[in-house]
Formats: sequence, C-alpha cells, structure tokens
Amino acid sequence: MVGRVLELFHRIAEPGSAEARRYVVDYALEDRVSLRNVAFEEAEAAWKERGGHSTPALWDGEHLHQGAQAVLARLQAVVNLGRDG
Repeated sequence: MVGRVLELFHRIAEPGSAEARRYVVDYALEDRVSLRNVAFEEAEAAWKERGGHSTPALWDGEHLHQGAQAVLARLQAVVNLGRDG
C-alpha cells in the first residue's frame, strides 16, 4: 500500500510523544506520517474512534499501535523495510 499516510496521535508535553515525533523528523518520514495532536477535538475524536487510550499512538490503516515502544517499533519497520502496510 505505497503512499498510505500513517497517523501519529500525540500530546505535545509528553516525553514518549516527543520521542515519536523526533523519530519521524530524524528519519524524514514527514511525508508519510501525519501528526495529530489529541489536544484538538478532531484529532482526539479520530484517536478514540480507533480505540485510543494512550499516546503516542500510530494508526497504520488497520491497527492502532499504542505506547512509545510500539509506535517506535512500527516506525522502524517503515524505515527498515520501506513499507507502510
């Protein structure tokens, strides 16, 4: 599924979210990962619709990966394997 945009649900002041955002920037994934701050009503609603209960969380179109370790592992798969599905 080339070209799919992943959604990173995050909180600005949260260390795990900062780490996930930094990973996106460090690995030049800005064109593939949409940053969604759950402080905004629309982003929070989308996060909750997908089963969100903790941040950071990464939606890949099928699964919501929650928590910094799970998010970073999924982002690493995107970088290492060149895939987003």
